[in-house]
Amino acid sequence: EMNNHSKEIPWNLVLVNSSHPMKEGYVPELTEIIPGYSVDTRIANALRKMLSDAEEEGLHIEICSAYRSVERQQQVFGDSMKDRVKSGMDYWEAYEETSQNVALPGTSEHALGLALDLISNQYSELDEQQEHTAEAKWLAKNCAKYGFILRYPPQKTNITGIIYEPWHYRYVGIGNALAMKNMGLSLEEYIKFVKDYSYHGTRYYVTAANKDIYCIYYAASN
Repeated sequence: EMNNHSKEIPWNLVLVNSSHPMKEGYVPELTEIIPGYSVDTRIANALRKMLSDAEEEGLHIEICSAYRSVERQQQVFGDSMKDRVKSGMDYWEAYEETSQNVALPGTSEHALGLALDLISNQYSELDEQQEHTAEAKWLAKNCAKYGFILRYPPQKTNITGIIYEPWHYRYVGIGNALAMKNMGLSLEEYIKFVKDYSYHGTRYYVTAANKDIYCIYYAASN
């Protein structure tokens, strides 16, 4: 949430994409959620709570990707390109298609430790069929309660620059997630939207299911 007189975009709303590469050398403080998968320590409790609540409803959400270093992202991007070249594409075709499916090193939210790939234990493919699983449906309905958003929805590809990924979730904070869900905004759109609200002027309010009220505003840098 944009509060506490923050002078810059807060950590949970940092935008990382092809036009906004992450700060060079940045490495978050990490907490391991399950062996081999870690996230920014600040979102660990929210993630654990979300997965636990889903489990209590008989759903089994698996983490298939979490924090990923820039070096690891380079490897993932390179391997994906090689697979496309082997399938018959030329270099530039492979690069173009890979860049729509895999973020370039330094432009992936996974390196922030705020993004995860979450799938059903009944279906492990990272494709659009994932959205039809009970786990994906539950996440789409409930993730905002825990501060997460579906980062790359189908109707926002022209804005995010990334294909629809029904498995990719990003932590932004509960108030922000609820506001984005209510208005149907991508993170790119939301950051522009929230700048119309200020600490000393008009503020945006959103109410959670438990009646908690979140006040959202932007405090511009001097």
